Amino acid sequence: MLQLCKVTASLLIGNARAACNEDLLTREGVTFCVNVTRQQPFPGLQQVRGIRIPVFDDPAEDLYRYFEQCSDAIEEAVKSGGKCLVYCKNGRSRSAAICTAYLMRHRKLPLKDAFETVKTARPAAEPNAGFWSQLQRYEEDLQ
Repeated sequence: MLQLCKVTASLLIGNARAACNEDLLTREGVTFCVNVTRQQPFPGLQQVRGIRIPVFDDPAEDLYRYFEQCSDAIEEAVKSGGKCLVYCKNGRSRSAAICTAYLMRHRKLPLKDAFETVKTARPAAEPNAGFWSQLQRYEEDLQ
């Protein structure tokens, strides 16, 4: 199903198939994408900027090192009046971890509340065990 889930009014999460549906992105007003994959394509819309975070959905991958970069890029897009879409292949693990990290950093939510916000928006959200432990470390580092 092609769907973008609203984590906040200006933060969306989804899968790669939905992210490349130009009609859907236009309808949702997406202006910035965080592509958390090594090989999935970017949307073909010129008005949508983006960054690639080249990681696999593997517990051994170091996603932690991208938390600040992604969070700040999302916040910049939001503050400029745009909407940000964070996506990975299935919209389940990598993208959920990045959205959770953003809420922890820029909305000052504890990990539990940040993840519950993401999970409420996208029930399939479930960062793998390695990403979850990196989020726990990030929560400690933010305090």
